[in-house]
Amino acid sequence: MRHRKTGRKLGRNSSHRNAMFRNMVTSLFKYEQLETTDSKAKELRPIAEKMITLSKRGDLHARRQALSYIKDGDVTHRLFEDLKDRYSDRQGGYLRIVKKGSRRGDGAPVSVVQLLPAEQEKKTKKKVKGAKSAIRTESKKKEVKKTSEKKGSVEDKDPEKRASAKDSESGEE
Repeated sequence: MRHRKTGRKLGRNSSHRNAMFRNMVTSLFKYEQLETTDSKAKELRPIAEKMITLSKRGDLHARRQALSYIKDGDVTHRLFEDLKDRYSDRQGGYLRIVKKGSRRGDGAPVSVVQLLPAEQEKKTKKKVKGAKSAIRTESKKKEVKKTSEKKGSVEDKDPEKRASAKDSESGEE
């Protein structure tokens, strides 16, 4: 039985797997995006998010823990200086995994792992969406009025009322 055995082995032994993820996390923070297979991307996410959480903590012990995992000291410095401020208000969900398609050689599903941009851009998009939805509802209301004028209301279907309505319209014009 496979109880309490989490994680994917990815066809590698444990030392190879750990080295691969250390390299991937270092590259992700260096270039802010990474192209890899879906299963590797899903396994990479909790490791990278833990590193960002360490940078948000910001003390010396957290920095040393991150340095023990991330291979490049400059990348760790950038993580603790720049990325820390970017995600200070956010509680988790620092990465985005976008499915790209299949790899040409072996048909493996490929994804792009990206660090999310700063919060300010996201807030402006929400305002735009709200404005668009308001415009859509107004245009829908206009369409409903036009269709009701073309078809006529329930009262207009009665021949006697329709005749009296025509008489009153002709008198007004």
